[in-house]
This record gives sequence, structure tokens and C-alpha cells, in this order.
Amino acid sequence: MNPIYDLLIHQPIAIIDGAMATELEARGCDLNDSLWSAKVLLEQPGLIRAVHLDYFNAGADVAITASYQATVEGFAKRGLSREQAIDLMKKSVQLAKDARDEFWSDEENRSNRACPLIAGSVGPYGAYLADGSEYRGDYKLGEDELMAFHRPRVEALIASGVDLLACETIPCGVEARALIRLLAEFPNTFAWFTFTAQDDGHISNGESVADVAAFLDDQPQAAAIGINCTSPLHITGLIREIRKNTGKPIVVYPNSGEVYDASTNTWHGETSCDSFGRQSKEWYEAGARLIGGCCRTTPGHIREIKNWA
Repeated sequence: MNPIYDLLIHQPIAIIDGAMATELEARGCDLNDSLWSAKVLLEQPGLIRAVHLDYFNAGADVAITASYQATVEGFAKRGLSREQAIDLMKKSVQLAKDARDEFWSDEENRSNRACPLIAGSVGPYGAYLADGSEYRGDYKLGEDELMAFHRPRVEALIASGVDLLACETIPCGVEARALIRLLAEFPNTFAWFTFTAQDDGHISNGESVADVAAFLDDQPQAAAIGINCTSPLHITGLIREIRKNTGKPIVVYPNSGEVYDASTNTWHGETSCDSFGRQSKEWYEAGARLIGGCCRTTPGHIREIKNWA
């Protein structure tokens, strides 16, 4: 059964966690690195577990693993073997599970809620490139090449026992199609699909969000469809476009509204998430049923959702 449907049977909204990197940086980690938060899997994995626990305590019903930038190719650049890379991907799942187990062991945390889910993060090919192309979608690979790139991580996450996959920050339709084809190799696995977007109606490479939503609506393994790592200012309009083209649950977890500079691995500009509680309630009223935060959001933002949900 689709784990998202199962969760939403018990509650009207599922709260997703927020940014991992922001919290790791707050704990002293230097993430100015092509591996980003995957670097901490190597160096200080206990901090990842602690961040997951903070988000559960803030109200998260879903934890996304720290595997967004964890790829065989990326770890190979650090001299790690394929086996070592796979082990680190599996570790990202175990860290999230350990945090969930600690949270769930407290009887007070089990009151009037379902057991939180673990979503295995499958970041886009652009994240491996570390050049910001997850916000452009201009890499020149076909579906077969993208399937081959994503397969080792998908296999590792599924083998580690995630509840579902989070195919996230997708900038182009070809990558979504490749991931759907790859999922067919694992027929008992579900995934949500979330895209980056450039405005209220188009994903990052200019394709219509309505078109990609309509495509995924026909795919039985697509558990939910939506948007992540996009300015909060575009989310309501995007939800409305998606809702017209799918009956599946809609998932949104925007970033802070700042703009990412891939040349320096830094964020700049003004935030637009200062009223995250009010904004997230608006997204719920527009039709979203899974809501959280992406880059530069914190447990405080997640708590704002929990306060009204």
C-alpha cells in the first residue's frame, strides 16, 4: 500500500522535516563541499542523527535521509570504493531510523499520531554535478543514462528498508521519466516526486508543471507529486496547477526564498519564509497534504506547521 495514503488516513496533513544542511552548519560543520551534507556521513554521522531527532521533536511525520548528494560517483572522487559508497548510503537510512526509534520509544510521542516515515532521498543528477543545474535542468543525458546513474543509490536505500523514496529537486521531465522507469524494477516501492520551479507554472527547465503532474498521475508507484527547494512565493500557484492535473496527494517543501550561488555554495538575498506557519496553512488550504521545508529552513519552521496542524 502507498505509505502516504496510509499516513493520511490517520491525519489530515503529514509534516515533512526541514533542511539538514542548515542544522549541520549550526552545529559547526563546513559544508562548502561538493558532497554537501553527504560529507558529514563520512566525518560526523552522529550529528545527522541528532538533526533528525530535532525534527521529530518539532513535529515531523517524515524524515528525509541525508543521501541527497550521496552517489557512487561523488564518493569515488574522494577515493571511496563502490562498496564504501553503498555502505554510506545505507548508513544515512540507519541514522534516520535510529533517531525515529529514540523518538518513538517515548510513550508521550506516540499519542494521537502514526509512526513517522523514513523517505530515502534521491537527489537529481544535477546535485552530483554541484554546479546548480538542479535549478536549470540543462544537463545532456537521456533516460537510460539517468537510470544507470540513479540505480545504485535507489537499490541501497530500498535494501536499507526506507518506507518510500523522495525523488526530489527534479528540474526536468526526462529525469522524472527515468526515475519512474527505474522504479518499475522495484515494484513494491513507492516514491514522491518533487520538482524545482522557476515561477508559478513551470519547473526549472521551462516545462509546464501541469504536464509533469499529468504524466505522474498515471504512474502507480508515484505516491505524491509536488515541489521542493523553490521560493515560498511560488508554492500556492504551483499547487493549484498540480491539483488540476492529479488526484494524488500534493507535497511541498520550499526553501527559504533565498537564491543559491553554485560557484560559492552559498545562499544570498532576502528570505520569504518569515510567516511559515501562515504560509503553510495557505498551502494546505490550496490542496497540499504533505508540507515541510527545504534549504535554509529549521526545526522552528517545522514547529510553526505543527502549531496549527
